[in-house]
Amino acid sequence: MRVCIVVEGCYPYVTGGVSSWVHGLIQSFPKLEFVILSIISSRSMSGKFTYQLPENVTEVHELYLEDVDWNRKGRKKLKLNKTEYQAFHSLVHNRNVEWEAVFRLFQEKPVSLDKLLMGEDFLKIVREYYDQNYSQLVFSDFLWTVRSVYLPLLFTLKMKLPKADLYHCLATGYAGVLGSMAKELYGSRFLISEHGIYTREREEELLRADWVQGVYKNIWIDQFKKMSKLAYEKADLVTSLYEYARELQVDLGCPVEKTMVTPNGVALERLTDIPGRTEEDEGKINVGAVLRVTPIKDVKTMIQAFSFAKEREPRLKLWIMGPRDEDEGYARECLEQAETLGVTDVVFTGRIDIRDYLGRMDMTILTSISEGQPLTILEGFAAHKPAIATDVGNCRGLIYGENDDFGDAGIVVHIMNVEEIAQAMVDLARNESMRLQMGENGYQRVVSGYQIGHMRSKYRKIYKDFSDSMGLRWE
Repeated sequence: MRVCIVVEGCYPYVTGGVSSWVHGLIQSFPKLEFVILSIISSRSMSGKFTYQLPENVTEVHELYLEDVDWNRKGRKKLKLNKTEYQAFHSLVHNRNVEWEAVFRLFQEKPVSLDKLLMGEDFLKIVREYYDQNYSQLVFSDFLWTVRSVYLPLLFTLKMKLPKADLYHCLATGYAGVLGSMAKELYGSRFLISEHGIYTREREEELLRADWVQGVYKNIWIDQFKKMSKLAYEKADLVTSLYEYARELQVDLGCPVEKTMVTPNGVALERLTDIPGRTEEDEGKINVGAVLRVTPIKDVKTMIQAFSFAKEREPRLKLWIMGPRDEDEGYARECLEQAETLGVTDVVFTGRIDIRDYLGRMDMTILTSISEGQPLTILEGFAAHKPAIATDVGNCRGLIYGENDDFGDAGIVVHIMNVEEIAQAMVDLARNESMRLQMGENGYQRVVSGYQIGHMRSKYRKIYKDFSDSMGLRWE
């Protein structure tokens, strides 16, 4: 069976929880052939992999959402026929979208995106949409915004897809559009595995964004909802990491009979007998943050909270462990913040092997504004370390438990609440017995339900069921 993994903004270019999961999944099935279709921002990222691809990855394809239109030749205007016009009209107006006709329009014809978006048909469709819904806005601003909303989707619709038996998409959104289109074009199977709920994550980002204002935020949000609705309708199976995420998928329009919970898993043996504390750690209480230094991880709040905690408990030391090259500007601001605050004992290690550091930590910390089911918490539990985490994604379920009685494995705090986060660090630093017990509780929770073997078994069955349904050879 040939599996096409469709990812957006992560593997194999960026390290992190989702990328690690994809890499581990591919390695779990060495006899299957995998093709990677990665959605990235621009051609400047092309080929810049941070992972050594496993041998069973035979191809890597790239889709650039910020690209140029290579089909600009000739001065002839683009004119849609009646069927094409109606299909594109249904897409913009979001009324029973005729997706199959939209797919055929962009897959079967050499459509110039420049000519389409600057053409009379698009102007007429958008003008009608504007008159019906947004006539209080300045039309020229509205028109250019709608063009910017549709350009990345149109690049997606023009993508020439590699053929595969199963398209395994790690999100809805643009990835979900590709999976849906592949199913329509090739009759392939279509699986979605959401680590975070894509539509909700994009909505949260847009509500906080400065680059888009007012009702234009709603237009972007509606676009992502539209794409996710398509993906949920076309998918054969939709997995999530925990029960509440599954319920969100259903609320967003995914048929409940398609949904399945498949929790994350970690390799316990990889974090067994790791190096412990060193002479450098004498007299210190180490707080470890394993993350990418990016805004969504809210490292600035972490540093601010640590500075408050350090005043109350001088033994504290913060280790920020992870790459700083994904958003170099933000990483630089974090370094400058630590210097400006004059706080000591903040270490930025850069990219590391967690086995070299996790055993030295007394606790882990995560102050994200959005998460799914963080592997960093599970890895900390596997090393008997309690966690402090914001109340996002499945952090509460991991730390306080959902279907077990192992007890608390750390402290959950509110997003961007500097005082709560600082106090949690102080409380764990000053109570060694509680810290150790929470670490043990977390370890028992991982052993019970979050081992990588559990995850592999579920996906082995999922893949085999798809293979059998198509009459293909399994491995």
